[in-house]
Amino acid sequence: MHLVIIVDMARISFHSSHNKHMSAYRAIAKGAGRSVGKHMDDQVLLDRAFDGFTELPVKGAVDCDVHPAVPGTGALLKYMDDHWREQIVERGIDGLDAMSFPPGIGALGREDWRLPAGKPGSDPDRTIKDVLDGFDLSFAILNCLYHVQGAYDENMSIGLARAVNNWVKAEWLDRDPRFRASIVIPTESPELAVDEIDRLASDKRFVQIMMLAGGEIPMGRRFHWPIFRAAEKHGLPITVHAGTNYRHAPTSIGWPSFFVEEYVGHPHMFQMQLLSLITEGVFTKFPNLKFVFAESGFTWLPPSIWRANKTWKAMRVETPWVDRPPAEIVRSNFRFTLQPSDIALDGTGLAKTIEHIGSDDVILFSTDYPHAHFEGKRALPPGLSDSQIRKICIDNPLATYPRLKEASR
Repeated sequence: MHLVIIVDMARISFHSSHNKHMSAYRAIAKGAGRSVGKHMDDQVLLDRAFDGFTELPVKGAVDCDVHPAVPGTGALLKYMDDHWREQIVERGIDGLDAMSFPPGIGALGREDWRLPAGKPGSDPDRTIKDVLDGFDLSFAILNCLYHVQGAYDENMSIGLARAVNNWVKAEWLDRDPRFRASIVIPTESPELAVDEIDRLASDKRFVQIMMLAGGEIPMGRRFHWPIFRAAEKHGLPITVHAGTNYRHAPTSIGWPSFFVEEYVGHPHMFQMQLLSLITEGVFTKFPNLKFVFAESGFTWLPPSIWRANKTWKAMRVETPWVDRPPAEIVRSNFRFTLQPSDIALDGTGLAKTIEHIGSDDVILFSTDYPHAHFEGKRALPPGLSDSQIRKICIDNPLATYPRLKEASR
């Protein structure tokens, strides 16, 4: 019997439990009659996961995906109105961390970015040190993943969303002028979502609107169009971040047994949402609207858009409002954050992927702080030219986010 084991070393948290992980790996392989480490030392294998990764050679980059962690619902109480403050206390509601990103998982909190106490990413001053100063950034965009979208009560969902946005504004945006943020909205209630967008749109430090990749219905449906209309009116891109409100199973084949199944399967959700947005005619109605797929990966794009183009040509009578090939719409209306960049160890994967996508405009620099995708400050995967590095780190983000471009003048 032969067993092929594929280990995504970029996902492993590099801490003292490494030996435990490798011991388990050996045990699995030994049971299948395979030896591990015969051709490559464990540490060499770990080192190769980041072969060619380099530090940013430019100053003033824009990090398009940073995660501020709410310490607990108690931290939001002073940002709630009286009704929801009383409800949260009386009902003992706490711990609304997204199940898609449990803070205790090693890969979701790099060892050297963890705090002595508290969740990774919950200290603004530490984030300033690690991210803004650590990478010499001009801006960092905050995507708060506290799971307010999971509330079935629409009134509670908007109450929590407002509290999170107020908390981000007071505790983070007011702390450092380089911070920018996404507007968190109750996606399943477009009317209330639009109210929240309108409430915060005048604050230019909010540079986009955040939705989760997994919702109750496909994202392109007209149900969501009021949100898209508000985004276009205010000149705000929409970031679609990995995660789900768990109205449905997070995989297409049902509920998984293990977190690793859901985490590795995130790109599948994004592929379906991309197709939904295109085929439902969102960009015919809102031609200037930009979508940023965050923590989606992007190496899946070439085969996905090739298949979409081929099928659209054969079946375009079904969706006559899609007036351009899907690949062209992707290049003009979609952007993708850099991390996680699931590239080949030989260093050629990223250049080939960009070549097959047909544009180097679509990638935006991100660290995905505090998640673990690289070591130290070596955040750039290999295979990028100097001009591509400049575009990904500075030019593409400024072109994607009009409010950043205005602020950088």
